[in-house]
Amino acid sequence: MAINIKATNMELTPAIEEYVNNRLDRIEKFIKEGESANIYVEVGKTTHHHKKGDLYKAEFNIEIAGKKFFTDSEKDDLYSAIDDAKEEIIKGIINKKDKKQTLFKRGASSVKKMMKGFSKRNPLTSK
Repeated sequence: MAINIKATNMELTPAIEEYVNNRLDRIEKFIKEGESANIYVEVGKTTHHHKKGDLYKAEFNIEIAGKKFFTDSEKDDLYSAIDDAKEEIIKGIINKKDKKQTLFKRGASSVKKMMKGFSKRNPLTSK
């Protein structure tokens, strides 16, 4: 798993880098052994001239075994932006995994019904 962290319009301190790495530990359980994963994280200030203070942005771009996931979050606090982006990216990964399992189960159920003689439907043509 390769992690690249970039800071925009601010300095990347070791504390921020450690915080991001700690948040990315939860994503490791979604990566199967032997799969390659590239994680690109960009954190920083959105602009220098905001009227009501600084806005911080966190972007996560993850590629796991050819599947790409992207999310970004803007908050008043950098750490809350990182947490929010992490939660969104995990939701996206879980949703993709659940969708794949649901489609597999639906197809398997259709084949089982066809083999038992309950359904004349061909699962390969969906008719």
